[in-house]
Amino acid sequence: MEEEISTEGVAMRIFRTILGILLVIIGGIWVLQGINILPGSFMTGNIQWAIYGGIAVVIGIVVIAWAQKKKRIM
Repeated sequence: MEEEISTEGVAMRIFRTILGILLVIIGGIWVLQGINILPGSFMTGNIQWAIYGGIAVVIGIVVIAWAQKKKRIM
């Protein structure tokens, strides 16, 4: 049996995927600034931002995986 996918469900999946991608990109920037590879802000050289960025990247990957997970019917 195949479940009918609603327009609302598709929109939420797209939203979650975009949110996850943004978290990965922003987190990556924070990591690079925190470890002093990407200069140009108050975050440059501050290891605290590298940690925050790493956390954001992990959360982003989890959100993307959640968005892509298919609903199974038992």
